[in-house]
Amino acid sequence: MITLLRRATAVCALSTALAACGTTHPPRAATSPVPAPPPRPPTLAPGPAGLTPVFEHGPRIRGRTVALTFDADMTAGQGARAAAGERFDHPRLISTLRALKVRATVFMTGRWAEEYPAQARSIGRDPLFEVANHSYSHYAYTPDCYGLPTVPEERRRSDVERAYAALRKAGVRDPLPYFRFPGGCYDRRALKALAPTGVTAVQWDVVGGDAFETDPDVVARQVLDEVRPGSVVVLHCTRSAAPATERAVRTIVPELRRRGFRFVKVSELIEAVGNRP
Repeated sequence: MITLLRRATAVCALSTALAACGTTHPPRAATSPVPAPPPRPPTLAPGPAGLTPVFEHGPRIRGRTVALTFDADMTAGQGARAAAGERFDHPRLISTLRALKVRATVFMTGRWAEEYPAQARSIGRDPLFEVANHSYSHYAYTPDCYGLPTVPEERRRSDVERAYAALRKAGVRDPLPYFRFPGGCYDRRALKALAPTGVTAVQWDVVGGDAFETDPDVVARQVLDEVRPGSVVVLHCTRSAAPATERAVRTIVPELRRRGFRFVKVSELIEAVGNRP
């Protein structure tokens, strides 16, 4: 009987203490707030008749911004060449961009990401860079595009989706909804085929001219002569096809900064276009 009275007294004491705190139940463990989903990258509205929109450059009057873009090209048929020692990557270029703290956009083929998954993952998770879609195997979306093989019209959408799957498998986080046509070649049919994917096609207004160029001064002069506020510059991230690019970048970046330019990603230029009055 005494034991039961003691237990009842203890229960009453606990109830009194909880009531004093404004509750009659034991406190619950704190729960962590659910993180908000990341903001959706800016895109352009569909073009006439719902066609894929095409972006070429940012605003010309909102400061001196420029986007350096690098195409990481590799075709489905170049695997044997890579196995034999040809390098389609360019780690020194990426290291230089990091050392110079240059924000940039890399348009990556799915085949490149499969060949160099560690590099694709490293680029895709570095806040300096953003990764966008450059097709799966760099086949053209129109006939007569610099001699590139072509993707049949009925397989163009699946080619884009296959590239995204390869980027994600390699570890690229949230590849952006931007697409660069291989060779920059497109027509109305290509824009119509890609419309269901929701991408914005990204072209350029400054050609770096680094493809197969061995003199970095030639590349640097071409870029520096043509850059304007809001420009999108197209260069390459492949050692075998663009051996002078890294050395050219070491000239281009400090000179553009001396002229007052600020390096931004393509997404920032697209957002600025979308925010124009």
